[in-house]
Amino acid sequence: MSDFDSNPFADPELDHPFQDPSVTQVRQAAPRGLEEYNPFTDGKPMPPGMAPKAAAPSANTQPAIMKPTEEPPAYTQSCAQEQSGAAAELLRRQEELERKAAELDRREREMQSLSASGGRNNNWPPLPEKFPVGPCFYHDIAVDIPVEFQKTVKIMYYLWMFHTGTLLANMVGCLAWFCVDASRGVDFGLSMLWFMLFTPCAFVCWYRPLYGAFRSDSSFRFFAFFFVYICQVGVYVMQCIGISSWGASGWISALTCLNHSVPVGILMILIAALFTSEAVLSLIMFKKVHGMYRTTGASFAKAQQEFATGVMTNKTVQTAAATAASRAAQGGFKEQI
Repeated sequence: MSDFDSNPFADPELDHPFQDPSVTQVRQAAPRGLEEYNPFTDGKPMPPGMAPKAAAPSANTQPAIMKPTEEPPAYTQSCAQEQSGAAAELLRRQEELERKAAELDRREREMQSLSASGGRNNNWPPLPEKFPVGPCFYHDIAVDIPVEFQKTVKIMYYLWMFHTGTLLANMVGCLAWFCVDASRGVDFGLSMLWFMLFTPCAFVCWYRPLYGAFRSDSSFRFFAFFFVYICQVGVYVMQCIGISSWGASGWISALTCLNHSVPVGILMILIAALFTSEAVLSLIMFKKVHGMYRTTGASFAKAQQEFATGVMTNKTVQTAAATAASRAAQGGFKEQI
């Protein structure tokens, strides 16, 4: 019965199928698995009892260099222009500081010389020495006015000179109009009055308060300037319009004069343009001075305080108050007796 249990197709010489010589050769030549792999040993098997030798360091080893993730910006022409612009700005500021320092030194030396000579003499208006009337004011923008405000004060002084020249031209235009139209004598007379009245009044009423405001940082003088100058701008507008019989060669008067004489009418049109430009420039400078006033720290409360202090320290006011108090005391004493 043992013959029936055997496999009739099996090789009688092999007891196990994996003992075939071809399979055994392939298994021996196959690489070892990951569980048998040792990275610190070479492919040759080491004899038992011997440890693997450590690899000697290479003679050409170099330190590890990390490459930056971002490359530095390339040096372009725009960078060079920015650097040159920054250098020019620093030089400009340095020159400005040196100029201000020289200006302060000059003003200090001038003040010392003035105090040594016993004070400063009035120098405006510049009149001849043999003239019977001497100068009334001391006027020196470079000495009295701080450096940052000198340009504005100079512009206002030139604007006053332009105001004077325009009034003089207006008087000439009204005289020419009177020559071609005998009924315009009132305009010529009023133009003479405006020239003689507005020229000194403009200097005293709005230019001198502005000069003193920037010289001593006076809030009261600033408010005096604003009040008078806004009235002056209104006068400029009225003169620019040129209502007849008001003594102004404005646009209405110039167009009216064209019916009598074209040359005189053209002359009056030019004078009307002067009045117009004067009004525009005055508005611009009013806004500029108001902006500078807001940066100086002046206020209405300071103006009130300065006015009260000035009134109380005025010798005339003190004398009048003392006289009134003494008379009131004497009157009360007599009533009691």
